Amino acid sequence: MSAARKDLFSRALAAAPGRLHMAAHSHHLWPDATLAAQVEAWKDAALLADHKWDKALGQVYPAAQALVAGELSLPSPDSLVFAPNTHTLLAALKSAIDRRPVRVLSTDGEFHSFRRQARRWVEAGEIALTLVESDAPNSQHGDFAERFLTTARDGDFDLIFVSHVFFKSGLVFDRVWELADLARPEAPWVVIDGYHGFRAVPTNLAAVADRVFYLAGGYKYAMAGEGAAFLHAPPGFGPRPVLTGWYAEFGDLEGPPGGVGYARDAGRFLGATFDPSGLYRFVAAGRMLEAEGLTTAAIAGHVAGLQRSLLARIAAGEAGPLKDTVVLNPPGEGPQARFLALRHPSAQAWKQALGEKGVVVDVRDDVLRIGLSIYHDEADLEAFCAACGALA
Repeated sequence: MSAARKDLFSRALAAAPGRLHMAAHSHHLWPDATLAAQVEAWKDAALLADHKWDKALGQVYPAAQALVAGELSLPSPDSLVFAPNTHTLLAALKSAIDRRPVRVLSTDGEFHSFRRQARRWVEAGEIALTLVESDAPNSQHGDFAERFLTTARDGDFDLIFVSHVFFKSGLVFDRVWELADLARPEAPWVVIDGYHGFRAVPTNLAAVADRVFYLAGGYKYAMAGEGAAFLHAPPGFGPRPVLTGWYAEFGDLEGPPGGVGYARDAGRFLGATFDPSGLYRFVAAGRMLEAEGLTTAAIAGHVAGLQRSLLARIAAGEAGPLKDTVVLNPPGEGPQARFLALRHPSAQAWKQALGEKGVVVDVRDDVLRIGLSIYHDEADLEAFCAACGALA
């Protein structure tokens, strides 16, 4: 694609005409198609009442599974389970490991849903945590990918948890799939946090789907908002999570005689009653992208062009003090994050000042993040740079 598709987001853009939303990596604007889906969920609840679950679980849920399976080239949609958020899935997954403490390898750059829970598990003696520095691709400790893979190969871990695309620095860990060679049902389990990779970086799990977990959701680049997180769970890994809801006993069950039974597919990680409207939006957004021919590769290409243009404008001084930032993830030859990460001590102050002008960006510590999508064009970059030019 070449031109922006603002037409697909007319309602969100019109809702705040004075806003310049440059944070598609943080809260992606919802496309128009999701409004009809949200209304459909309400109408189904009103019309079908108790039987709304026949549609939600019998039609919408499988459609969402099929969309993810197609996007990730999974051999079967049955390996996918949805939940209201990734934290719920993470907790259920960890509960399926019998050893205490669970020996975990991860990084210092994981998102807060893992970072906070992992620290608390350490305090409670639930896990023993080994962290590898990941903050920048060219850190003083050498190449991150090689350091992480070496630690994973040389260590004795039950769980390896790492991002495909790091939420703060935008580093793309493109060798993450090599971890699949280590994965075993008995240990270690490899969990890839794909939240900033799903529908941002073309991802094909066909060769590793039988050995790795993949965790992501609809809030970012899937354009569906909250309530549609998912986990790909390889067969044979974690058959009986301790943290379990009653939905996990639907379908073909296995377990000890007289004991608690679990679904044989990814449904073994299901929780309990949830709000299905997120799945309605997830399906609507996914079908819209398919109908418009907006593949992940096409959108990534559009965004990459805008990123290069924006960085050129910044280097030329069009964005004022942003010229003095350190770009943590400059475009290169490989896959790129869907946001630019710019480090500067004034990042927090800049975010606040831009917000007062109606320009939405976001900050992680001293890193200003600028997220672009299919509703952005060169005019947006020009307006953004003009707003940044007035920053102190």
